[in-house]
Amino acid sequence: MKKFLPAFAMLLSIIGSMAVAECRADQVELRNSQAQVRFDVELAKTPQERSQGLMFRESLPNRAGMLFVFDPPQPVAFWMKNTLIPLDMIFTDRAGNVTHVHEGAIPGDLTPIEGGDSVYTVLEINAGLAARYAIRPGTQMRHEVFSQGPAIWPC
Repeated sequence: MKKFLPAFAMLLSIIGSMAVAECRADQVELRNSQAQVRFDVELAKTPQERSQGLMFRESLPNRAGMLFVFDPPQPVAFWMKNTLIPLDMIFTDRAGNVTHVHEGAIPGDLTPIEGGDSVYTVLEINAGLAARYAIRPGTQMRHEVFSQGPAIWPC
């Protein structure tokens, strides 16, 4: 029995470290064959939170963003009215698969930025980061909002 205790302790350590890697409400992870990156995020789930978005903010930390959630998935379009910082917009389906990326949205521009017909989330990050991390259609996103669906990268 004593010889199994070190192995059991090691197993508990592995399980504990796996729990640390679990999803968090304030973080989103993206991965593809070239990169894996994590962003600290604010959630915008209600219509009021989504309509406010990142408007009137003068800056956004480099590894931060806002995650907009549309449940159920739906056609969405964004504009940059009252948005002061250039952004990249990353659109996903219900499974967390990136379906569209709009790079370099121009502050103040009223041109609609369409994301597709069945958008579940949109991640807004500083312009240029999607290219830096090779985020494009096919990239996978992980966050707890995908835990109730067919997540391709589950928590």
